Amino acid sequence: MPADTTLDVDALLDDPDSRVIVCCGSGGVGKTTTAAALALRAAERGRQTVVLTIDPARRLAQALGLRELGNQPRQVQVEGFEPKGELWAMMLDMRRTFDDMVRVHAGPERAEQLLQNPFYQTISTSFSGTQEYMAMEKLGQLAATDEWDLIIVDTPPSRSALDFLDAPTRLSTALDGRMIRLLTGPAKAGGWGLRKVVSAGFSMFAKAVSTIIGGQLLADASAFMQAFDSMFGGFRERARKTAELLRSSGTSFLVVAAPEPDALREASYFVERLAGESMPLAGLVANRTHPVLAPLSATEALTAAESVQNAPLAEAVLRLHADRVALAERENRLLARFTRAHPEVPLTRVPALAGDVHDLEGLRDIGVKLTS
Repeated sequence: MPADTTLDVDALLDDPDSRVIVCCGSGGVGKTTTAAALALRAAERGRQTVVLTIDPARRLAQALGLRELGNQPRQVQVEGFEPKGELWAMMLDMRRTFDDMVRVHAGPERAEQLLQNPFYQTISTSFSGTQEYMAMEKLGQLAATDEWDLIIVDTPPSRSALDFLDAPTRLSTALDGRMIRLLTGPAKAGGWGLRKVVSAGFSMFAKAVSTIIGGQLLADASAFMQAFDSMFGGFRERARKTAELLRSSGTSFLVVAAPEPDALREASYFVERLAGESMPLAGLVANRTHPVLAPLSATEALTAAESVQNAPLAEAVLRLHADRVALAERENRLLARFTRAHPEVPLTRVPALAGDVHDLEGLRDIGVKLTS
């Protein structure tokens, strides 16, 4: 069984050239809590840190000592110990971030037209890739302020790594796609209106689409694209800058996974994709592992349990230990398989907790486990 290359989390957090840490991976592996714990530990060690979370669950806000998190960073008041730096936190509001981007790139009058357009109100919350893109848009906004020397991002849970890495390009391409661009045809024909189109070809297109989605929605979409057209260059430029930021030397990716086949398969694919995209991978966080607590094999524990059947409590403890050893061995085999496939990827293991994290002390405990 190959030995893990240990991920030095504190070295990553302490490095002054480390400006952005992106926590990514599939859903349900503890990514949000890991990001918050990293941010707290970084602040404790002297960094001016902000954590951007995508998880709307209020338990994270409660763990940070806040009633709620909003779309702008709020400072977290740390009690019980004195951090050398500062901790700030925010939760992505996808719609508000999209609205802010429109206001930046369009004049006041055009921005108002866009924000009130029913088609915009639909795509700003439900268009494929919008959440992933807006997470990176918010990252760009935070990085541009220079108010924090470390930004930690909890990325949206995705079935595929492609959803996150491709979001800027995918959303930009979709909004620049042939079908949607045809919706601007009536306006570019000289303002004759939706029914007076430039060609029989577009007329057939409009009739077909109108039958499917309704004439009013088609009109809304056309009006949206007319207003959006002038700011589209700025939209694409932001996507390009986001891609550059993700590849910069000050950015590091941490892949978070549970020691389960599906999660590690996703992590493996993510590692390969990051390498293919020349994005800087710091390592893997194997979360919720079950280390053995005593130097007693499963066989020895079961043999001992048979010999103490007249002591129910001792027998139960021994059988529980045997189950724990079997689980730990299974996790070790899975992690060893990952290590064989990716020997260059440093790894750190975080033991499973008895329950959810409810306060800063719990996050601090996870931070210690991340580095031990």
